[in-house]
Amino acid sequence: MASKVEGWKDEVYGEEVRDHLFRFAEEGWSAIPDEEHDAWFERFKWWGLYHQRKGQESYFMMRIGTPNGRMTPEQLRVVGEIARDYATGPVDNPEFGDAYCDWTTRQSIQMHWIQLQDIPEIFEKLEAHDLSTIQACGDSWRNIVGSPMAGRDADEHIDAWPVIKELNETFKGNDDHSNLPRKWKVAVTGDTRGSGQAEINDLGFEPATKDGRRGFNVTVGGGLSRKEPRFARDIDVFVTPETLPDVAGGLSALFRDNGDRDDRFNARIKFLVDEWGTEKLRRVLQEEYVDFELPSAGEDLREGYTYNSGRSDETGDYVGVHDQVDGQNFVGLSVLVGRMGAEDVIELADLAEEYGSELVGLTQRQNIVVADIADEDLDEFLAEDLLENYSPDPHPFMRGSVACTGTEYCSLSIVETKNRMVRYARWLKDNVELPEGLTDFHIHLSGCTASCAQPQIADISLRGMKTRKNGEPVEAFDIGLGGGLGENPQFADWVEMRVAADEVPGYIENLLGIYEERRDEGESFREFIARHTDDELNGLAEPEETSYEDPYLGNTKLTWYPYADDSDMDAAPTPADD
Repeated sequence: MASKVEGWKDEVYGEEVRDHLFRFAEEGWSAIPDEEHDAWFERFKWWGLYHQRKGQESYFMMRIGTPNGRMTPEQLRVVGEIARDYATGPVDNPEFGDAYCDWTTRQSIQMHWIQLQDIPEIFEKLEAHDLSTIQACGDSWRNIVGSPMAGRDADEHIDAWPVIKELNETFKGNDDHSNLPRKWKVAVTGDTRGSGQAEINDLGFEPATKDGRRGFNVTVGGGLSRKEPRFARDIDVFVTPETLPDVAGGLSALFRDNGDRDDRFNARIKFLVDEWGTEKLRRVLQEEYVDFELPSAGEDLREGYTYNSGRSDETGDYVGVHDQVDGQNFVGLSVLVGRMGAEDVIELADLAEEYGSELVGLTQRQNIVVADIADEDLDEFLAEDLLENYSPDPHPFMRGSVACTGTEYCSLSIVETKNRMVRYARWLKDNVELPEGLTDFHIHLSGCTASCAQPQIADISLRGMKTRKNGEPVEAFDIGLGGGLGENPQFADWVEMRVAADEVPGYIENLLGIYEERRDEGESFREFIARHTDDELNGLAEPEETSYEDPYLGNTKLTWYPYADDSDMDAAPTPADD
């Protein structure tokens, strides 16, 4: 028996939802029947709209998909203007503060406090600049991820951008692929930076060579969902840029026809791969979904790369100054937990237009990149005031902090996330001396057991929970250690459960002290964790209560200054959750 959601989708889904959405926008919130809220909110996701949490009933989060994270400066400016004009918070709360954009871990853009009546006008502004919310959410092809600097990056085996562009044009809004059993996440990687994170995607293409031709090996069935994360599995297929779209479409159709539509918790393709195995999946793909002989996998061109290495040559987040193939530079700016004020977005668009050319990019580490900066302009660009807030050379604790939406807006989250991760990062920067050689360190904070912040692939993983302290309920975190992608991918080991939120920074400080004291020469943090058993890791470091709230209280939901100094923090209001 098909799930309830499948029944809703059978009635109305995909492109046709737009007409209903615009009708509701014209007639008002009350036009959506109370008994049909869940059904319509599920359908709205296909158009990039998530209903915000309880207490914010008339507002939506809007997600804009940017394939490969790529935009022009003009598109970035339009995004900032929409955030400034429409993502403004409750009209009865004039002290809400600055509007902002959130850059996501799938190279998309999120804006909050969007009202139903504004959606047609927002869509018109987006579409006039070749931007769209189509399939940014929902049971369909999601935003295709990879290197935003594809075709420019000097550290690249094959330019994946033409392929990603073709996939986006072919499968976004395609009726044959618009209603899948669940979400469909695709990564195409042409470099050795780990830019696509194919290992944790439903469908991944990684650079390879075979018979003198460069192309991609194919992996299927990765994912970080709350139920049994999986690394993608190699299905022994090599594709060229010319054959890749046919294989991608074949696998999408295979999932459409064979994925579980009865149990949504079992509907991702990773469970079909579990059930069938890779040999059967390849055979069915060959016999029923492609009309040419599938060659076996080629030689992986990424062999030896490590993501989350903990060493100074880590480049997966694009932060810093990097060489382009044409002799120019791209500059990656660190955006703490991915949140950037609307006016800052507009200013950055102006700077990108002045110093760069037609390309800015978002990364899966919630950062932003400006391309095509000439050597003679580089120092002047780096001296711009805005870069004091969004640094190309941040402290490792600032650089490696990732957080999801959290209780501020998300109905699934059970803890505060972005504001708390900002305070953690500041406290750690000011109070913890990093062990020698540890220049790249990732802490990912997720507000629940879902994986929007990708906690399983971080050096330190934080998963929102609740506990009791001194007899009172408090927010807490499960703590995982040693996650990362690369040649030997590893999900984090969950070693401490329900640690009170105010004891987490102290735990991290104590853990890094133990790592510095006991590590072998040249041993990275991830390697140090990997050589310990789960029993050894449990209790390895002690949680310790820390006062990270003051003066680290800045970046509340009312005022957002990601790199503000202590004088700015003192004036910041207290968040309601605290």
